[in-house]
Amino acid sequence: MIILGIDPGLANAGYGLIRYEKKEITLIDYGCIVTNKKDTFTLRLKKIYYKIKEIIEKYNPQEVSIEEVFFNKNTKTALIVSKVQGMIAITVALMGLELYEYTPLQVKQATVGNGRAEKYQVQSMVKVLLNLPKIPHPDHAADALAIAICHIHTKY
Repeated sequence: MIILGIDPGLANAGYGLIRYEKKEITLIDYGCIVTNKKDTFTLRLKKIYYKIKEIIEKYNPQEVSIEEVFFNKNTKTALIVSKVQGMIAITVALMGLELYEYTPLQVKQATVGNGRAEKYQVQSMVKVLLNLPKIPHPDHAADALAIAICHIHTKY
């Protein structure tokens, strides 16, 4: 089974693909969709849409997981990310896949075993769990892989 994890964002949307077979998790691919802040909101959304669609068509994941938007201090940023998340949800649904959402607390708990873990701890565990020589970069890609791992640990 192939799982696509997505860390939604307008400037940087991370993605990570992992395979789950015989209780083993292996890395397939990861990266970050970067948009230009000088472009219009619509153009940036369109770029993310086409890239997510391309990734799904290329790798044919069976399930997609995404980080739930966390409203902390910057409400404006959270609202923008919510719009991106909604567009991703529609893209996934139109491609016939189910979307699973996880809070940052759930992702940390599933990867590190501590819901209050620091970002670096989560990234270090992604490296360990996927048997990688180094922590995946950029951060948004590592986060997306953690979201995919969280989905496996939560659902299976």
